[in-house]
Amino acid sequence: MEQKRFVNKTAIVTGAGKGIGFEIAKSLVLEGATVVLNDVDPGLCDEATAQLKEIGNCYSFAGDVSTASFNQEIVDFAVSKTGTLDIVMANAGITLFGSFLEYKAEDLYKVLQVNIGGTFFLAQAAGKYFIEQKKRGSILFTSSVTGHQAHKELAAYGMTKAAVELLAKHLVLELSPFGINVNAVAPGATLTERTMEDPEYKKTWAHLTPIGSAAYPSDIAQTALFLVSEQARHITGQTIVVDGGWSAVSPSPY
Repeated sequence: MEQKRFVNKTAIVTGAGKGIGFEIAKSLVLEGATVVLNDVDPGLCDEATAQLKEIGNCYSFAGDVSTASFNQEIVDFAVSKTGTLDIVMANAGITLFGSFLEYKAEDLYKVLQVNIGGTFFLAQAAGKYFIEQKKRGSILFTSSVTGHQAHKELAAYGMTKAAVELLAKHLVLELSPFGINVNAVAPGATLTERTMEDPEYKKTWAHLTPIGSAAYPSDIAQTALFLVSEQARHITGQTIVVDGGWSAVSPSPY
């Protein structure tokens, strides 16, 4: 029997009520980790946690990740419940579409607060804990191919995803001396509950993706788990794009 990779490890996964975040949390639980699952929707957070409790150890911690205080709270909660923290995955993010010339200030600030602020402050709180406890740790950010290639009406979102990838590089300087690695995973088109609301999404991206289909959440999750595993201890400051080759040729869906 293959040994589970994350036994006796505690992980935080934000934005994990459904979609890619839920699949990451589920995969961690199946590999033996105790997961603190976050989502901004309390009902969704509790429902997702209940599902994962049927297969392993999971705690619910609902709330908005956009503030420094909340991110400190979730780190403190994880440690209080399990006695440790080993992995943090800053997956929470929001997508607010809109033309650049008409984009509202309040929409921009919200996207910045969640996508950049939530990522920055979770990494900060976790980094402080790892250093204080003198233990190695792994931090992973969820980026996007929109941080690499332009998409219609996603200037604000794409800007934030490029920013978190650069943040991973900057944190190499500050966190590597303490044995902490920081990376990012950048999904391309992925078949989630949200994207499948578009009846043409699966067909469109099967045509546009060189490998012949959009990704499934499990494709992203398995890459994420590799990057926070012992097998990736010498990988830091990097972004792995999981898009079936789309960004290599970048055919537009529009």
